[in-house]
Amino acid sequence: MKPFVFIDRDGTLIVEKNYLDDPDGVELIPGAAEALRRLRGAGFGIAVITNQSGVGRGYFDMHRVDAIHERLRELLAAQDARIDAIYVCPHLPEERCACRKPGTGLIEDAVRQHTIDLNRSVIIGDKESDIDCGRNAGMTAILVRTGYGGSLEMQIGARADFVAADLLEAAHWILRS
Repeated sequence: MKPFVFIDRDGTLIVEKNYLDDPDGVELIPGAAEALRRLRGAGFGIAVITNQSGVGRGYFDMHRVDAIHERLRELLAAQDARIDAIYVCPHLPEERCACRKPGTGLIEDAVRQHTIDLNRSVIIGDKESDIDCGRNAGMTAILVRTGYGGSLEMQIGARADFVAADLLEAAHWILRS
């Protein structure tokens, strides 16, 4: 069984752009590709898990989300980094689906598709839903200050196992632990 790092997309891996609907708007957070390379080099699988309620709100469709993810993969590949999978919840918060973080449905999907050791896995994100998702799945949870994390640190930082400046610092902490 392999440990995975589950990474939130917006505000953690890429620059937060409210309801991103244009692949040309995808911008990696500095150091993100290096973080992925280091984690993969240490034997971790990498999955992106993302709530995309813009689909449920009718702002864009899943084809647009897929195009954004293709652009994300291209940007990572240009820096010799890659991810194993991307899992998306397209539902509205009020739908109360199992896949929307803080629910664990996206992680459960990953476990069904990969041989994952959740006890050694980690989630990294910039929102309360990311930290709570990790807690609900029994994983180590890291809050990053990028995206919304900086403004939420006082509110939810104590629930995280570690608070990092960004994804690269989170990767360094994981590899030291």
